[in-house]
Amino acid sequence: MSFDAIVVGARVAGASLAYYLAKAGCKVLLLDRATFPSDTLSTHNMFGNSLGMLREMGVLEAVLRTNTRIYRRGHVHFDGAVIDGLFPETNGIQGNLCVRRKYLDHILFEHAANQPGVTAIEGFKVTSLIRENGAVAGVEGRRRDGEGRTESFRARLVVGADGRLSKIREWVGSERKISLPTDYASYTGYVSGFRQEGEAHVEFYKNGDKIAILFPTSDDQFVVGGMFPLVDFPRIARFKADPEAGFRELIEDGFAHTTLAERFGDTRFVEPIRGLHGYDNDWYVGMGEGWALLGDALTFKDPCVGQGMHDALFGARLLADILSRHAPEEWRSNAASMGEAYQSAMEEKLMSRFWLGCQFTKNVPVPEEMTAAYRLIGADRQATETFLGMYNYSSEPEDIQAEIGRLLAAAQEGARSPA
Repeated sequence: MSFDAIVVGARVAGASLAYYLAKAGCKVLLLDRATFPSDTLSTHNMFGNSLGMLREMGVLEAVLRTNTRIYRRGHVHFDGAVIDGLFPETNGIQGNLCVRRKYLDHILFEHAANQPGVTAIEGFKVTSLIRENGAVAGVEGRRRDGEGRTESFRARLVVGADGRLSKIREWVGSERKISLPTDYASYTGYVSGFRQEGEAHVEFYKNGDKIAILFPTSDDQFVVGGMFPLVDFPRIARFKADPEAGFRELIEDGFAHTTLAERFGDTRFVEPIRGLHGYDNDWYVGMGEGWALLGDALTFKDPCVGQGMHDALFGARLLADILSRHAPEEWRSNAASMGEAYQSAMEEKLMSRFWLGCQFTKNVPVPEEMTAAYRLIGADRQATETFLGMYNYSSEPEDIQAEIGRLLAAAQEGARSPA
């Protein structure tokens, strides 16, 4: 069978792309080795700008019907400097949502699969690419229930939306433009019984070489992330021997000076803890002759900045828009110009947050002047809103610098004024 596009990977990035391409009149094959609903290791928080894209696709109401609380507040604790406030409104939405992937991915997959022009196959493992005259022309693979029989599908474009360890990216030989390895081990778990003061909110803590993040998520639970240096081999050994004890020890060791440690003591882990021992912050070439990359297959940044879901949704919409500027039969002859447009637009939009993730991924002391700047921000409502707005793109990093400049100027003026 032949299609305009084959999308390998049917979670947030791939399902969203299939939806947008179908709306543009394309014939799409959507494949995933998993079956839905199913979970995946993820920082699955979405800020208001991402919720706006879900509304655009017509799935926001379904997502809101999952048992997941919207939260508006952020509490950030950087080495003793505290920033606490409300995320600003964006796209007419003030609020963020951290939906479990077993719910979100299923909703997006079903929504895409129900679009005219989309053929969706779950439980299909792509095992190789088909090439013609050097260009990618399709895929081969096997269904989980197919008794080992190989099937082949052809398309004008094969899109790898198959995650951080993308096989499509490996097979097409995409060039890695940027690579910065993390210094951290990262563990994720889900807990019940976590207490917060006031309205539900995200909590982010950095103390020396340890990081902890907690998001309110589905089913009255919190997803908790803990990070510590990869070179802390005794701690890694303790996590391997008893992940729950290791996690609780990390919180107690790193954050006993805050209320987090006490409140975390009342929690109960409801699922197995999962870990990741090192990862690269990377950025690849996103398109070539007969292929494209999307989501984590294109670029992956430290999960502590919580941008992966936005990047997947934004990239899907952008790639579909670029492809829709040409008829599918013209895609190959315009691959170079489309690839340049896709790469430059993705980098222009996302690169500042990529480098933000890279700042957190290295285990280096926070400069004293940076801590002082965070204290200034935390003491000012406008600056706090600007800081939190960086995460939902209602402000940019340079806006934060402007706010710091404003606060420093005000402090200097106050110092010059007579008592």
